[in-house]
Amino acid sequence: MGFPITIFHYKFLLRAIFASILGGLGCGMIGVWIILARIPFVGVAMSHAAFAGAITGLLFGLNPLLMAILFALIASGLIGPVAERADLDPNISLGIIFSILLGIAFLGMGLLHGPKTEALNFIWGNILLLSDSDLLSLLIIVLVILLILILFFKEIMAVLFHREIARSVGIPERSIFYLLITLAGLTVALSLNTIGGLLIFSLIINPPSAAYQLTYDLKQMFFLSGLFGVISCLFGLLFSYLFNTPTGAVIIITSSVIFGIALIFSPKR
Repeated sequence: MGFPITIFHYKFLLRAIFASILGGLGCGMIGVWIILARIPFVGVAMSHAAFAGAITGLLFGLNPLLMAILFALIASGLIGPVAERADLDPNISLGIIFSILLGIAFLGMGLLHGPKTEALNFIWGNILLLSDSDLLSLLIIVLVILLILILFFKEIMAVLFHREIARSVGIPERSIFYLLITLAGLTVALSLNTIGGLLIFSLIINPPSAAYQLTYDLKQMFFLSGLFGVISCLFGLLFSYLFNTPTGAVIIITSSVIFGIALIFSPKR
């Protein structure tokens, strides 16, 4: 029997579909403000922060997901203050934080005893092994992102356009900037099992970059980016199911192809 019929017979495949939709939507939406804020390296830093936290959890017998979230939150809280205190561009502070977290992650990998299968799952992702609690966490963060967008859309648009101008008209741009970075960190941490720490950066960057090529309207950009993220994840899952290939890798290739098509037909060329 084909994919559309047999998929309803397996609960783990239904979980994978829902995770693809939620993960693609969440990463696609946060990717828009990462692209427009011109801090694309935040995806790399956050993914390695979450990965370092998960490895630390495995090393000390703690919950890997909770530790991934904790490390992502710590990294989120350090990006802005480090940049402002040292008078550095945020991307430079991201690079410094990334190098520290990368060292912690691979030190932990080296100290782990026995099989490293669970640790490797956090690198490459394993969407077929998600639990109901993983899905619930993804659903909550996506709903929070949507709520923030609805409640503070004008303020977010102003901050993404120009932080100094937003500050001059009384918008708490620093709080909004930190909030967006924190949501990015949480989304990355909760997507570790879906996409994997080494691949999620591309899912954060490619869909919004494709959407950016096709529209000037911010609302449409959020919609298209989320749509492209969902399409990438669902196609990656389908291709993996049919041909027994790594899901995360196909997701990233698909998102890259979508960007290439958007670039070809972009009205901004």
